[in-house]
Formats: sequence, C-alpha cells, structure tokens
Amino acid sequence: MENMMIKLHDLSNFLEQENLDDSLQQLAEKAANILTAENCSILLLKEGELDNLRMRVCACYGYLPDAAYNESIGKGEGIAGRVVASGNSILIEDISHSDFADCARHPNDTRKSLISSPISINKRIVGVINVSGHLRGETFKPVDVNLLEVFALFIGKSIQAIQLQGILNSRFAQLALVQETEKNLGGPLSTVLQNPDQVAKILAKSFYKEMVRAGFGSGHIINTASEIIAQLSGGLQRHNKRMARGVARSAINTNSDGDNVAGDKKSGKP
Repeated sequence: MENMMIKLHDLSNFLEQENLDDSLQQLAEKAANILTAENCSILLLKEGELDNLRMRVCACYGYLPDAAYNESIGKGEGIAGRVVASGNSILIEDISHSDFADCARHPNDTRKSLISSPISINKRIVGVINVSGHLRGETFKPVDVNLLEVFALFIGKSIQAIQLQGILNSRFAQLALVQETEKNLGGPLSTVLQNPDQVAKILAKSFYKEMVRAGFGSGHIINTASEIIAQLSGGLQRHNKRMARGVARSAINTNSDGDNVAGDKKSGKP
C-alpha cells in the first residue's frame, strides 16, 4: 500500500493542467509506468446520441494498431464496451483463453494479461482505461486492478477539473450556460456541467446567436467555423505527434529492458 501511495503521489500536480488532450496523453503514460505496463489506452464516450454514446481512443501510450484509432465502440461491444455496460473492471489473465480472444490487440505478444477499468464523473461512466503488456511478463493481479481503478477515478476528476476551469476562465461560456439553463433546461447548472456534450452544443448555439446579433453575415460565420476547424486540425496533428513520441519512448524503454535482461543472463545474474 505504501508503494502504491508513492506511485500515485505525483498525480496531484495534474489538476493544474489546462489542455485535456495533453493531460490524457501524459496520464496514459503515467498509468503505464505505475502499472509496470508497456501499453495504455484511454477511451472516452464522445459520439452519438446521449442515450447511446460510443467510445473512441483519445490517448495512448505504447503500441496500438492504426485500425484501433478509427474504431467506434458501443456499450457491450468488446472488452471496453463490456466494462462500460457493467460499470466494473475486467482482469484478464490470458486473453487467448478467454471470451475476448478475438479482441486481442497484440495477438503475437506472449504477455496475454490485461486490465480494463471504467472512468467515471459523478457516478456516470464517461470512458475506459486499458493497460496491457506487463514489462516483466507477469500476470496482472487484483492489487493492480485496485490501483488502476484509483487512477481511473483521478482521470475522471482531472477531466472534470479541466472542463470546469475552462468555463470559469471564459465569461462568455459562463453567461451562455447560465442563460440557457434558466430559459430552456429548467435544472441546476451543476447538472448541465456533468454532460460535456450538452455544454458544447449550448456554447456553439450561443456563439452563433451572438455573432448574428453583432451583425455578422453568413459568410463571416462560415469563415469563423472554418477557422475553428483549422485550429482543431492543428491541435489534433500536434496531439498525434505527441502520441507517436509516446510510442517511440515506449519502444526505447522496452528495448532497454530487453538489453538489461539479456545482459543479466550473460552475466549469470538471476
């Protein structure tokens, strides 16, 4: 337990992060390091209707097949979908001898154990975190599940803190949410803030209305939307480069571990 607390101690600084993509990428790397794992991925529910949201990979450390980034996973689908549907973590000792054999991301890896845990905000599941490929070739244990669940709770709090901080830093966002809540939603603002998709729609609609009131024509509004998309595209490119660097660092660390093991064998060390 003492060792677990030491590993988790430096996570307290993460609440100071402002960029969600950057934070998730760094948290994926930290989770892999804490769990002594080569691979970690974070998936969030972010597509589809509110009653049928689907997940996509938002951050990854280590190797993940290209096809995985394009997958949209619903409740009950695969390992992550099962975790979302049940709300419980899944510990798999050997995926090749489990009900999820067809879901193996690394079929040629001799390390077959993995863990998948739900990420929640205010008791509402918003995603899943997965770790696999124990660096020492061991099978993950229940204590590792407990550690990943603690980490998943922290990820949920980090997401919430970053989103709330962004709203607090924007007077426009504050006014838009308060006005929309009072006029149309009939519920407390705290309830709205628990649903990032609803917040995004409210802000988009409010921004459009404000531009129309300010006298901007359709052409200017379209140009504004195009600029937002361009900024998003640039952000995604930078995010993908960071993910690629994470894969490269993981490969270097793995090779180094392999060299150390080989050196130990040559020297006769256990």
